[in-house]
Amino acid sequence: MTGIAYAADGGAGGVGGIASFIPLILIFGVFYFMLIRPQQKQAKQHQQFLNELKNGNKVVTKGGIHGTITGLTDSVITLEIADNVRVKVSRASIAGPLTKEGAPAPAKAAGG
Repeated sequence: MTGIAYAADGGAGGVGGIASFIPLILIFGVFYFMLIRPQQKQAKQHQQFLNELKNGNKVVTKGGIHGTITGLTDSVITLEIADNVRVKVSRASIAGPLTKEGAPAPAKAAGG
């Protein structure tokens, strides 16, 4: 009986087990470099942008409100969206800066 089981295994031993994981490892590597890494890089850049905000910056919120920063705290930003019209928004709700023309700055696509 032992001879039949050994013949069915092919005598490859542990090499066949490692070789079967190579495609799985390659797929994980592709996902990491194509999806995970660019997304982490983009999140890090956005966090750096949020940390560097200061009064007078023109920004757009994730809800689409355009305004100029008039006040800052650790978690709340006061935006002036019109003359003498100010709203308070969460710092995390800021999507990005505005360009000179008043349009949102183009975002880079994550992962190509």
